[in-house]
Parts: sequence; structure tokens; C-alpha cells
Amino acid sequence: MSKTAVVTGAGSGVGQAIALKLAAQGWKVALLGRRKEALESTVKRGKKHAKQFLVIPCDIGDSTQVAAMAKTVLAKFKSVAVLVNAAGTNIPRRSLAELSLEDYHAVIDANLHGSYYCAQAFLPQMRARKSGTIVNIVSEAGKQASPKSGPSYVLSKFGQTGLTQCINAEERVHGVRACAIFPGDIDTELLGKRPVVPDAAARAKMMKPEDIADCALLAINLPFRCVVEEMLVRPG
Repeated sequence: MSKTAVVTGAGSGVGQAIALKLAAQGWKVALLGRRKEALESTVKRGKKHAKQFLVIPCDIGDSTQVAAMAKTVLAKFKSVAVLVNAAGTNIPRRSLAELSLEDYHAVIDANLHGSYYCAQAFLPQMRARKSGTIVNIVSEAGKQASPKSGPSYVLSKFGQTGLTQCINAEERVHGVRACAIFPGDIDTELLGKRPVVPDAAARAKMMKPEDIADCALLAINLPFRCVVEEMLVRPG
């Protein structure tokens, strides 16, 4: 298996943590995100592994940008063995009573459509090689709705759950497997978009991005005779 991976949301949080851990294990990693400077900060944090990264600014909610990104990645890497959909967003005004149509579409585009576009961009070459792993960083909101998450986020995460199940239902015969990881509270930048931002004491009780990265690496590194279809992870 070629050790080549694509990680969305790689400029911060869980995506960044996964990209760094993959590079440390010898993987070449395409870093995707909307902010080039954030992606370059991931490269700097990778230190001696910096040459293993390919920085590609991309709005994954835009199918045209995703198609161009995939063309660039495959020209450079020749093949992609792993796709990690870690990009995600939410908005402060998230309840049904105050959610705007514009914010609703922004969350769905980033969280759900982006995962689908990226999966469809790399599935054909995985299918042809009869080998590939797709990891979707979902959320416990993809299991159970709550006021904390808001409907646009919940709908997007239930959609990611369905996408994972569809990949396993249709593509396992082609050697492609998918894992949905459902984390509880993680101390990341996304907390800054909550209506009430958690304080330092609350954050100290949460999981760290590196914890979820370890879960993703488990799903990626397991032999292909097995697949972790779902993983629910919460603070201890």
C-alpha cells in the first residue's frame, strides 16, 4: 500500500493532529483547508517531516475546487491510500429559532457536501486498486441531536454517518473501507463558535485533538481483513 493520504481541515484541530501523526509514521500527506497560512503552520509543526506535506488551499464545499485539488494530488502522489474528512464548522446562531438559510447552507456545504465531494474524488482510484481507507470525523451529534449542536450541524453529521455506511455497503467488495469517528467534546478552535464559549476549566475536562488522531490512526493502520465501522469516543 502506498503511504499517501489526504486530510481535510488540516490547518488546525483534529485534522492537523492526524496529519502530523501520519507524517511521523512516514506518510506523504496532502493538507487541505481554506487558509493557506494555517496549512503552512501545520508544515512548520511537522519539523523534520515537512517535506512529506503537500499544501493545497481548497474550499471543499466547492465541487469545482475539489475536482482541481484531486487532479493536483493524484498528479503528485499517483495514488491516494487514505482520505480523512476532518474539516468541519458550525455557527453561533444555530438554534431552529435563529438559524439563517445562509448559515444552514454554509454548515452543510463544509461538513457534508465537502466530505461527499472528497470521497467521490478519490474513490475511483481506490476502487481500481482495490484498496483504500476513508475516515470521517463525525461527532456525537451524528448519533443524537442536542441543542448544543444545532440542527444544521446535526443534519450534516447524520449525513456523514450515512455516507460512511454507504461506502462500507457498496465499496467493501472493492477493497475500500470507511470509519466514522463520533467524538464528544474536544478542545479545538471550533468551541469559539458556540453561543456560550467554554472557559478554561471546562476545556481542561475535554479531549484533545491528538486523542482523536490516535483513533483515526487505529482505523487506518489495522490490517485490511478488518474494518472499524464506527467509534464513539467521549471524555473520561
